[in-house]
Order: sequence, then C-alpha cells, then structure tokens
Amino acid sequence: MPITILDFVVLAVMLISGLLAMVRGFMREVLSIAAWGAAALVTLYAFQKLLPTAKTYFSNDTVASVVVIAGVFIGTLIVVSIVTVRISDMILDSRIGALDRTLGFLFGLARGLLIVVVAYQFFIWLVPDKQRPEWVTAAKSRTVLEGTGQWLMALLPDDPENTILKRFKKTKPDDDQADDAVTPGAADGYSKNQRDNLKKLIEKPAAR
Repeated sequence: MPITILDFVVLAVMLISGLLAMVRGFMREVLSIAAWGAAALVTLYAFQKLLPTAKTYFSNDTVASVVVIAGVFIGTLIVVSIVTVRISDMILDSRIGALDRTLGFLFGLARGLLIVVVAYQFFIWLVPDKQRPEWVTAAKSRTVLEGTGQWLMALLPDDPENTILKRFKKTKPDDDQADDAVTPGAADGYSKNQRDNLKKLIEKPAAR
C-alpha cells in the first residue's frame, strides 16, 4: 500500500514540530506549557474574586467577564513566561544543553503527532465516512491517528464544555444578596404592622 497525502502530512508536521522543539530545548517547551497551565489555573481561581470589582467599572456583565479573564490570563502568562525563559536559557547554556535539545526533538515529535490527531478528530466528526477521500481512508497512519484519538477522548470528561463553564459561573454578587436580605418579604406583600396601619387610616374617616 503506497504512502498517501495524509501520511506525508503527519510526517511533515511531526518533523517540523520536532526541529522547532530541538532549537528551543526540552525544558523551554515543557515550561511554556506549564506557563499556559498556570495562567489558566490562576484565571479560574481569580475570576470570581475579581469579577465584582470589574463590574463597578463596566456596566455590561459580559464585557466585565472578558476583561477579567483576558487580563488575568495574559498578565499571568507574561510574568510566568519571563521566568521560564530565563530558566530554559540557563539549561541550554549548561553542560546538559545537548541532552536538552535531544529531548526537545523527541518532545516535538510527540507534539506534532498530537496536533495531527486533534485535527483528524475534527475531520472525522465533520466529514461522513462515505465522503472521506481515499488518501485518508487508505493512509497507513490512520490506525495510529484513530487509536491515539480514542485514547485522548477517554481522558476528557463526559461534558468538557459545561465542566469548564461551571468554574466561571457565579451566584448573585454580594451587593445583590445584601439587597435581597434587606427585603426578604417584598414578594409576600405588606407586613402585619403595615396592614394594621393601613386599616387604621381607612377607619379614621369613617369614625369622623
């Protein structure tokens, strides 16, 4: 069975990713991923605390949420990236620089495969079986892509979208809860004292 276009794409993406990672070094690649992960975690935990403050400056809740998420994520990413770049440069200039580049190349190959696997998963979701070209169905790498894709899907939660959104959901702001606490019986009508006072006001003209 000849090599198809998909096989060439897989090899090209893996090779390019491997060469780029070799130039940057293994530690820089790993620390870069760690920086993105740290930025995401900080954003998740700081969102609910900073959102009320942002709402005092932005009347639109959506705009306030976007500003908080973007600001915290980008700010954290910049700070962590500055630190990680300095650490990785020190490693590249050390005696283990060659080992770091070799591990970086292997890491880049795995990353390239992961990129192609994700793209392939979107492709098979969007294109029905009968409409897929032969250079996809007859590719030698198709078995690897499908097997790796199934493994990745097994690692994801049942509903990843809602799982992420739940972290950003917030109940009513504190000021709204305070307002509700001040008027807990507003929806139940007048209180007993208010009804008695109204009754007295109505009876006074009749007594005169």
